[in-house]
Amino acid sequence: MSRPPAADPFADAAALEGVASSYAGARDGIDAVLRDRGLRRTTPEDTARSLLLGAVASAALDGSAVTADELAEGGGDERARAALRLSSQLLGVLPTWDRAPLQALARMHALAAAGTLPDDQLGRPVDPAGAARLAAIAERVRRPTTAPGLVVAALVHADIATSGAFGDLTGTIARATERLVLVSKGVDPASVMVPEAGHAADQPAYRASLQAYAEGDLTGTHRWLLYAAEAFTRAIELSPIR
Repeated sequence: MSRPPAADPFADAAALEGVASSYAGARDGIDAVLRDRGLRRTTPEDTARSLLLGAVASAALDGSAVTADELAEGGGDERARAALRLSSQLLGVLPTWDRAPLQALARMHALAAAGTLPDDQLGRPVDPAGAARLAAIAERVRRPTTAPGLVVAALVHADIATSGAFGDLTGTIARATERLVLVSKGVDPASVMVPEAGHAADQPAYRASLQAYAEGDLTGTHRWLLYAAEAFTRAIELSPIR
């Protein structure tokens, strides 16, 4: 007797009404910008600038107010510096993410929290429920999926952000993971989009959509995904290669 196919929760979410067309439109816009600029001409400086802008935007979503120049010169509050520590080393976590997502999440927390927590707390969720949520996320990510990479990135972001796993740094890590998934899935190989800025450009919608997702039903998932498609469109418009 043949086994039933493994569950594909990402594809199930991608099949919700209006999601496929929204994400196809967002991906077309992203591909057009990357194609027009030409990935072969994208420089390491473009990637570094995008990562810096992402750190600024991620910090803004947590209430920080710092410019890119200030942050690059060592300014900003601890939340902004945590975002920068993570962002500046994020792409180095990619091989671990592709092989062992749970280890990658622990590494990201260790980067963001370095110097602010005791060493024995780095990389550790703040409670058992948060740890269980992260383990479930990592298990889903490792399964094959037919869902578009943008959908996977959006759902991983929301799953982590609503887990509370890393306390005050949970949002920072969730947004960084979304960027990592965009690279891993081949949506943005050079990481020149600024997805964090796409969210920061409409903070009320970002927070309301995440709150809806946290309710745990299909209505909330649908709302988050439709919102995130718009945020991804803004993310490429805010890229330093535009």
